[in-house]
Amino acid sequence: MELKKNPKADLQKKKVLFFEIGLAFSLGIVLLAFEWTTSNSVKVELAGTQEVKVEQEIIPITNREEVKPPEPPKQITVSDVIKVVDDNVNLNDNTDIFDTEFNEDTKVNVMEFQDTEEEEEESTPFVIVEEMPTFGGGDINEFRINYVQKNLKYPDVAAENGIQGRVIISFVVEKNGSVSNVKVVRGVDESLDKEAVRVVKASPKWKPGKQLGKPVRVQYTIPIIFVLQ
Repeated sequence: MELKKNPKADLQKKKVLFFEIGLAFSLGIVLLAFEWTTSNSVKVELAGTQEVKVEQEIIPITNREEVKPPEPPKQITVSDVIKVVDDNVNLNDNTDIFDTEFNEDTKVNVMEFQDTEEEEEESTPFVIVEEMPTFGGGDINEFRINYVQKNLKYPDVAAENGIQGRVIISFVVEKNGSVSNVKVVRGVDESLDKEAVRVVKASPKWKPGKQLGKPVRVQYTIPIIFVLQ
């Protein structure tokens, strides 16, 4: 029996229609996907980074001292060579051990050394000794009151100008009692200073001072006062 197809059941005729329907459906799905929006949104917060300050510690620069190595010990050098000989060496040989140029008639000058310390002690005057010098049977006050003040002459120039004051004089009583090294330690006026020096230089001899029973030089310092009457 031969089968016959129903022309309504032939799907080949509707092939183009089905293709168009599928294409339209696919296009709709694509459009729907683009239009689709989600209500939930993800917020991403970036954590703010804080700037951390790192304090740098300042380390002082120190100079390292160089340690010098110890100096090597000094080597002792012996300049003279000592030659050891036997005890039985005969010294009666003809070997000359003395200076052949020495002559017995030659005069040898012996230098006499003087004690410089004693000379310095003698030249330096004392200030205080066991027996101080005396003047006219008295001490320094006797010299200043009974001799200086009585023999002092007031200079006319100083008197006219009303100059007066105290002159400090130093002098030395020598071993023989004479006066030397008269100097002005502190002066007032040239005319007054010269008069004070003149009076002391013209002093008569003293009885010298003694130290350990020997006459010595003794230094004095006295004030000479000039006052207008």
